[in-house]
Amino acid sequence: MENLDQFDILIIKELEKDGRMAYSTIAANLKISNTMVHQRVNRLMEQGVLLGIKPVINEKKAGYDWGSFTGITLNKDQDSTRIIEELKKIPEITECYYITGLFTLYIKISARNHEHMRKILYEKIDNIPGISKTDSIMELGCAFKRNVSL
Repeated sequence: MENLDQFDILIIKELEKDGRMAYSTIAANLKISNTMVHQRVNRLMEQGVLLGIKPVINEKKAGYDWGSFTGITLNKDQDSTRIIEELKKIPEITECYYITGLFTLYIKISARNHEHMRKILYEKIDNIPGISKTDSIMELGCAFKRNVSL
């Protein structure tokens, strides 16, 4: 861990319960000063331990009923930086990973319906120069999603 002490971990756990929780509430819950919470959160963000405090969107309730995990094969793996920049321009792609095995990249796509998914795959992703093949697995629902336990 990035030099996390027990107070850092406790502050993070409080924020996981409710990312909108006031620092003063966290301070009262942990019996520490508001200033300490503020300084710790800022430090954790500067260190990159906390990437931000954002809402967690229920994609299904927001109208995105289709999801896929898609492996991408590239013509040349050294083109991955350029291709990733192109993938970032597609808002329906919510995650992208470097992986080992049959594919170079693995992405998560959220779409409104099957036609929307088809357009993302065939009209957006397949038109990026350097992508030779995609292979998708459709998700049927998220059993759980969580942060790593500290």
